[in-house]
Amino acid sequence: MARGALLDGQAFPTGKETVVLKYPLATGATLVSLFGASLAEAWAPSVSIQRTLVAGHAFSEVSPAPDGAGLIHAAIDIAASPKTVWMVINDCNLARRLIVTVVSCKVVDADPQRRWDVREQITKGNVFIPSVRNVVRSDYQPYSLIRFRRVAGDLKSEEGEMRLEALDGGSATRVIYVNRVAANIMAPAVLVRASMKRDAAKVMINLRRESVAAERDPPAP
Repeated sequence: MARGALLDGQAFPTGKETVVLKYPLATGATLVSLFGASLAEAWAPSVSIQRTLVAGHAFSEVSPAPDGAGLIHAAIDIAASPKTVWMVINDCNLARRLIVTVVSCKVVDADPQRRWDVREQITKGNVFIPSVRNVVRSDYQPYSLIRFRRVAGDLKSEEGEMRLEALDGGSATRVIYVNRVAANIMAPAVLVRASMKRDAAKVMINLRRESVAAERDPPAP
């Protein structure tokens, strides 16, 4: 899965306002940041959001952070084990199935013991947005936590985490995603945040589809 941004970044430039825009980063340890017990750990689904997840729906929201960055929260329940979901998230080969704008995902550096890695992900642009290159370092606590932060690339800043919580005795997983991202793009904030919210939910749903498929038909060792 794409590290960092889990979104198919789209925007509608009008020159009216500079807002943050989220793009997908490198897949795999895709989602890891080194800001410890900070913003990411400060969010958990409320009781009402948990009802939404139990009902089989994805949840996503985007709000402005105090520093002007965009703060993304997303979550989903998946009928697959944390280990299976973890493998899907960290498989660069599956990046395009999770984020449709991904054109390249590769690991450029890694710890031999797999405690961290650095990934580069490139996403295709459109008439408004150029192609985007992002490089993210992810730190891992298998099979429960990935923290990530931007180390290079086109985004101004990005840091976040993805938590995997075992459900039903380990046969299912609740995925909780938090990301703070900023980019220098001229666009109306309302439209950008609506797009980010939609895309975050879309990627959560894609993650569920691929994880359930992998659980039913695991890859050969």
